[in-house]
Amino acid sequence: MSAADADPTLNERVTGAIGDFNNDILWAWGVIPLLVVVSLYFTFGSGLVQIRMLPEMFRALRGTPEQAPDGKKAVSSLQAFMISAAGRVGTGNIVGVSVAIALGGPGAVFWMWTMATVVGAASFVEATLAQLYKVRDRSGYRGGPAYYMERALGQRWLGALFAVILILTFPMVFNAVQSNTIAGAIANSSETLGLGSGAWLSAAVGVVLVVVTGLVIFGGVRRIAHTAQALIPSFAALYVVLGLIIMAMNWQVLPSVLALILEHAFGLREFGAATLGTVIIQGVRRGMFSNEAGLGSAPVAAASASVTHPVKQGLVQTLGVYFDTLLLCTVTAFIILLASDGSVDSGLAGDLAQQAVMTSLGPWALHLMTAIILLVAFTSVLGNYYYGESNVEYLTRSSGALIGYKSAFLLATFLGALGSIDLVWTLADTTMGAMALINLLAITPLAGIAFRLLKDYNQQRREGRDPVFTRDRMPGLRGIECWESEEEVASGSRARG
Repeated sequence: MSAADADPTLNERVTGAIGDFNNDILWAWGVIPLLVVVSLYFTFGSGLVQIRMLPEMFRALRGTPEQAPDGKKAVSSLQAFMISAAGRVGTGNIVGVSVAIALGGPGAVFWMWTMATVVGAASFVEATLAQLYKVRDRSGYRGGPAYYMERALGQRWLGALFAVILILTFPMVFNAVQSNTIAGAIANSSETLGLGSGAWLSAAVGVVLVVVTGLVIFGGVRRIAHTAQALIPSFAALYVVLGLIIMAMNWQVLPSVLALILEHAFGLREFGAATLGTVIIQGVRRGMFSNEAGLGSAPVAAASASVTHPVKQGLVQTLGVYFDTLLLCTVTAFIILLASDGSVDSGLAGDLAQQAVMTSLGPWALHLMTAIILLVAFTSVLGNYYYGESNVEYLTRSSGALIGYKSAFLLATFLGALGSIDLVWTLADTTMGAMALINLLAITPLAGIAFRLLKDYNQQRREGRDPVFTRDRMPGLRGIECWESEEEVASGSRARG
């Protein structure tokens, strides 16, 4: 045993202690059982909305937003989808899947697929509630779990607690994960090119990220939405094509890779490595980090959309879960597993995807992956910022507080490029688990409202109408600010949230 093994550093001891708490208590006995039970309740209570209404999800993407109080167009349904995709489509799709496979084995992929299908119902419920209980602001709308916790449950303190944890999780911890991943990917390319790497390179990457990010976030939610709308389809298409090329090159072994995933998923080959519990925990945890269903973050973006019925954005956000996990995460999984025999080096967890692409296509592909990771993580940084801004505005409307938040966000962006990825990922698991617990406990008693909204939506669709929600269609609900009455709609313009 080496001296390093015998005397771990303080960073290693802290990371290990927090990791043990996450694995043995927070996720194993808290988040995962609650997520499964609640998602199954939402699935059957909604009549399998996440499967039955898949075609409707694509139709709901269409729509023209209304004019916001500042005279410009409010955020459209598609743009809100892109903002949430900016948060979802990040390092969780590449590095998160790599970590899941490294720590939980190939079987973790199966549990990511399974949970994405089940938790789609949770995404529908939380996004629909966020739409119903959103509030107006100068550029359109804002909302999310903190808002429905106060307006629907009457628990301002719970909304404030959630807002604080979200601000710690996304703008701070998750943001550090993104910048850390960007710095690591660029360092890999730099070393391959013989340019070297080190603290100087990480610092340089951090400075550039701060400057570019600042140029976008100081332009407000519209600039974030437009940037995400411009970048996400491009790099998603590029990444999917890259994965399809690698699959086509290895088509003969695709069946064996699928078999490997299934064998490991149920612990048939895990007795000498990870246990079945570890496989499930890693799959579910990284899946939630990637698609955010039930976590309470995507509803913040969903609330910003200008739509005619809350269910429309609930359906759109459910589609986002599939886009993220069943498409992009699957591409990453196959890229990694096709380049190996199923046994991967956990020491390379964060770099598995890059190494796998290089193995399949040659050294030049490492730089292509660096470019993809850079774009993916950068858009996620923007999504993380918006999540935090909306919740800072829930806590206070002070302009000084918002400036302070922006400064702290940019500082986290810089420090993340310099930090330890092990500690950053471990902290992300902890704060994400706390967020999920609070949000899932809040939306469970409110699910009946989402089911009633879905019934109203389907009734209008059967009548051949484009569904329009007005507050008097569900009398007795408290805390609704944005949805007009039938009389207001008849005397004015089209009803919108």
